[in-house]
Amino acid sequence: MTPMDYEYLRKFLKERSGLDLSADKTYLVESRLLPLARKAGLAAIPDLVQKIKTGDGKLATDVVEAMTTNETFFFRDKVPFDHLRDTILPGLIQARAARKSLRIWSAASSTGQEPYSIAMCLKEKGAALAGWRIDIVATDLSQEVLEKSKAGVYSQFEVQRGLPIQLLVKYFTQSGDIWQLNADVRSMVQFRQLNLLQDFSHLGTFDVIFCRNVLIYFDQDTKAVIFERMAKSLEADGTLLLGAAESVVGITDAFRPVADRRGLYQINPARGARPAGAPMLAGMRIAAAR
Repeated sequence: MTPMDYEYLRKFLKERSGLDLSADKTYLVESRLLPLARKAGLAAIPDLVQKIKTGDGKLATDVVEAMTTNETFFFRDKVPFDHLRDTILPGLIQARAARKSLRIWSAASSTGQEPYSIAMCLKEKGAALAGWRIDIVATDLSQEVLEKSKAGVYSQFEVQRGLPIQLLVKYFTQSGDIWQLNADVRSMVQFRQLNLLQDFSHLGTFDVIFCRNVLIYFDQDTKAVIFERMAKSLEADGTLLLGAAESVVGITDAFRPVADRRGLYQINPARGARPAGAPMLAGMRIAAAR
């Protein structure tokens, strides 16, 4: 791959997906795109670049999916799901008692482990959410991973990564080395294709947004724009969850970190987006900006 080809791919990927590759990621591009080129009957990556330039839309989509498909597993990092179960949901159950409905968005949901982990957390609340309307919207750029997600079928290896054995037995059916998530859990999640670079106001507003380990690949300006849009998509007393290595600090003042709750953010009251008297989550306070 020539430097010119690499620069073309860097620009192409940033425009199409927001992925901001540094100048030293040639090895990553080659490792992911060379198998794709050969599968398409092309000898090398320069041939793939030329094919994209001629307007091969299918190949262009395949390139974006190959470069943006990321690793995931059930209850990844554990802490956000502890926060959801022990702090966020009790506060929302109290705050939404009159309307009896919850909306949760899993942005960049990959092969479905995150939204299904959320669904199992809600199922475990049992009687506390009986009769409630639950909407879990899961979005991803890749149509391929969305199709896998909808099926809810996972290998022995996939269910062994992060999924507690009691939940595996309770919510999955085994067939050989394959496990399928039960239909009642699958039906809680709506999967939709979405590019975070585009407007997502049509999704409506949410009580909780999971946006973990995807914005780390975007540049600061793109992150700022997406955070502003997410602030408009979040209920006034809702919660945004980011990955352990992510933060809004220095990027946007639309959100403020929640004290003593790593990765949790709420609407910044100083921005005036949160109506006076709207309830905070139980046991939480917004920390001063750092």
